[in-house]
Amino acid sequence: MTETDPLEYTPVRVIPCEGVLKIIPHRYPFLLVDRVEIIEENRRGVGIKCVTANELCFHGHFPERPLLPGVLILEAMAQTSAAMMMSLPQTKGHFALFAGINKARFRRQVVPGEVMKLFIEILRVKSRVGKAQGRAFVGAELAAEAELIFAID
Repeated sequence: MTETDPLEYTPVRVIPCEGVLKIIPHRYPFLLVDRVEIIEENRRGVGIKCVTANELCFHGHFPERPLLPGVLILEAMAQTSAAMMMSLPQTKGHFALFAGINKARFRRQVVPGEVMKLFIEILRVKSRVGKAQGRAFVGAELAAEAELIFAID
């Protein structure tokens, strides 16, 4: 991720789906990140979410016009943050839990067939509480953004 264009980056490490499953406890139907690309250890990463029509949320949100619920976009950001943080040696075996969400904004709808990229920047971690900035993109379009607060248990 460059400062001028966050969509341009080269990962230093990739956590494939199997690795994500070893790091965070989420499982179908609530695993919302398919892969995590680490850009800068302990600081920046990108979660990849392939949105498919088979997901349970689309049965009720909405059957005639399926949209990925905003809260699931935020959860995907949180899961990306957790996979980034819990893959570090000092946090192995711990859980990352949501402690708060600030400044959440939804800019565009996310629908089946799209690939969502979740850009996460860890702003700080202190005394087992941390703060991250998350931005979700579909292509070059910003879909959502939020500040995430998490606790490490």
